[in-house]
Amino acid sequence: MDGWLEIGKIVAPQGMKGELRVYPSTDFPERFEVAGLRWLLRPNATEPEEVELVKGRFLEGKNLYVIQLRGVKYRDEAEELRGCQLLVPEGDRPQLGEDEYHLMDLVGLPVFMQDDGKLIGTVVDLINAGNDLLEVRLGEEEDKEKDSNNNKNPKNVLIPFVKAIVPVVDLEAGRIEITPPDGLLNIN
Repeated sequence: MDGWLEIGKIVAPQGMKGELRVYPSTDFPERFEVAGLRWLLRPNATEPEEVELVKGRFLEGKNLYVIQLRGVKYRDEAEELRGCQLLVPEGDRPQLGEDEYHLMDLVGLPVFMQDDGKLIGTVVDLINAGNDLLEVRLGEEEDKEKDSNNNKNPKNVLIPFVKAIVPVVDLEAGRIEITPPDGLLNIN
């Protein structure tokens, strides 16, 4: 949605007292741990509604946060919020350090080989898995693998988002350059 940043998705109730499990889509824990206003977008809704985060904590080993929203006191109320997105205004972007990026700034960027400038594909997602992984939809020549019906299927590859493999992220020029090790872009 224009003007909003998704910070997480409510995936389930937690316990009987209205707490909610949230799968984060941000690397900023304060989004779930510091009380204050957030916005809730219900499935099939077009406008988010204001909610107040009362408290939150990280659930070790699950990569989830458990939060409490003002006015949600019982499990059945929490269950009604399953599938809702938590949002903040787009202008509420934390300041980043060097070599840190917001996901929304990376999605859609073209990815090029650094050595020859060849277009590889486009970033479609960033996956948090110990080290971040760029999910790249391969471009015109790389992404078309014919199946038994002679149809063409686009392919995605996961590229470790580390300086040695992704040495250039140029947001001003709108491009990413990679130096992948042999075999990284090969898909079976």
